[in-house]
Amino acid sequence: MWQIVDMMKIRKANERGHAEHGWLDTYHTFSFADYYDPDWTGFRSLRVINDDLVMPGMGFGTHPHRDMEIITYILSGALEHKDSMGNGRVIRAGEVQYMSAGTGVQHSEFNPSKDEPVHLLQIWILPDRKDVKPRYAEKPLADAPTGVLHLVTSGTGREGSIAIHQDADLWVAKLDAGNRVAHQLAAGRHAWVHVAEGEMSLNGKNLGGGDAAAISEERSLELSATKPSQILLFDLN
Repeated sequence: MWQIVDMMKIRKANERGHAEHGWLDTYHTFSFADYYDPDWTGFRSLRVINDDLVMPGMGFGTHPHRDMEIITYILSGALEHKDSMGNGRVIRAGEVQYMSAGTGVQHSEFNPSKDEPVHLLQIWILPDRKDVKPRYAEKPLADAPTGVLHLVTSGTGREGSIAIHQDADLWVAKLDAGNRVAHQLAAGRHAWVHVAEGEMSLNGKNLGGGDAAAISEERSLELSATKPSQILLFDLN
């Protein structure tokens, strides 16, 4: 796994792994499936950020997961989820879905629309322990105020966030052009910032849609949107 030397390392969108399957157009921030880059196999406990566009009427058939914390964030469109825990739900733009695979779970993901693709980010985080009981949760962000960092997941479930099996805080912000947000990292913490949409600067570094940055040995993060944007900020141990 790549080790940080500088305080910040940029991961450009056009340098990610890419696969076009017809029914699925996907970009891989980290090594995944047939894409492998020894410099980008993950960051801290973060293992997968897949930027997926699933065509209308298509999807992922039933498949298994185990010992992984899985977070799905819908950017546009809708995704129908079914799993072996008995959950069946259509999640829509601005909604976050969480599934702890634990001892094992099977699920399927399908775009129920006849004419609109679904654009989503799927995130995998390594759990802090194995063989936990699988569980499921959701958090709506569609009506969340702009210009604010919203805590989505944490290891403790504080502030109404989803409790996950890892000391990993995920913050999401929707920013209008000109909005600024700041985040302070505690000593020994690390951050991964992913620009889901738009354009922004991070401590003076310009980032566009799909770009990301790994940050260590830095205490203060300043994010400023130059266009309407959505960003994900991971605060990791």
